[in-house]
Amino acid sequence: MPETRKLLWFRRAALAATVLCAVVVVVGAWVRLTHAGLGCPDWPGCYGHMHPGQAAERVDEINAANPDRPFDYQKAINEMVHRYIVGGLGLLVIGLAAMSVLNRGDPAQPRVLPWVLLALLVLQALLGMWTVTLLLKPLIVTLHLLGGLLTLSILWWLALPPARRELKPAERGLRRLAITGIVVLAVQVALGGWTSTNYAAAACPDFPACQGSYWPPMDFGNAFILWRGLGIDYEGGVLDAPARVAIHYSHRLGAYVTTIVLLLVVAGAWRRGQSAATRMAAIAVGIAVALQVAIGMNLVWRGWPLSLGTAHNAGAALLVLATVALLRSLSPRSEVGRYRPSR
Repeated sequence: MPETRKLLWFRRAALAATVLCAVVVVVGAWVRLTHAGLGCPDWPGCYGHMHPGQAAERVDEINAANPDRPFDYQKAINEMVHRYIVGGLGLLVIGLAAMSVLNRGDPAQPRVLPWVLLALLVLQALLGMWTVTLLLKPLIVTLHLLGGLLTLSILWWLALPPARRELKPAERGLRRLAITGIVVLAVQVALGGWTSTNYAAAACPDFPACQGSYWPPMDFGNAFILWRGLGIDYEGGVLDAPARVAIHYSHRLGAYVTTIVLLLVVAGAWRRGQSAATRMAAIAVGIAVALQVAIGMNLVWRGWPLSLGTAHNAGAALLVLATVALLRSLSPRSEVGRYRPSR
């Protein structure tokens, strides 16, 4: 039927947007880790231009006006490439919203989520602007990261076909366990974002101990103050060492909890899953957990190389995708509508 073909194209477009969004998340991490978040101190352009090459032609004028932040072409191009890719993602999200209206006659067509995505994209644009104008405020940058992964999750949810059967009682309990796993993972991602944006990643240069101790001196009181006022330049961080250690160690403890919870989810899905999709998703979650743990340990042992730092962010995105796929495979029939695969 025409509606089913349209739905198939909708899912293909959502898959393309998912891939592009994953690129946005990884490139965003690259920008953050190369300290290029303020490579262009204005928004949406770069020193009033749409390409850093145009700004480079008036570098003397720019440096005279910004003596504390001289123009750095490499940082500027890193930041602008990220913005260009986000622009392409925005066009795809607008297209998905339009397709949801054109295909509204199909009962299996998602109608609400494409518009939620569009609203989320607008919020992400605002957070991106505030990231620059508020000088890398950790709360804003962390929310920007979480918004990016939420966008990735929704796009992946739309790209995946839902289950086409009623869930058995054991699977309903498994679904609740998977939801718990996603919540725990979201908290851990937030802790990771807070660690990165407060430049606390290198606060513990050893593993599994930290500063040679399993409970080093830590300042939790200053570590998690969400708002410190306006006008503070957060590039390089503003916290003392004990506060940074508290942030890093909290993220590390959160990693232990998240690993245990997600492995319980994997074991439950393998034992109680009634479909090949559920079991495959469980395997994917297990692999993603193992990969992320291995990257995290080597990140410390090898002295925080840029490549592994970027891979750690990519691993978080992969873990989110695998967990969402597991939950999608456990979608009850009431959420599915009358979906039929196109022939």
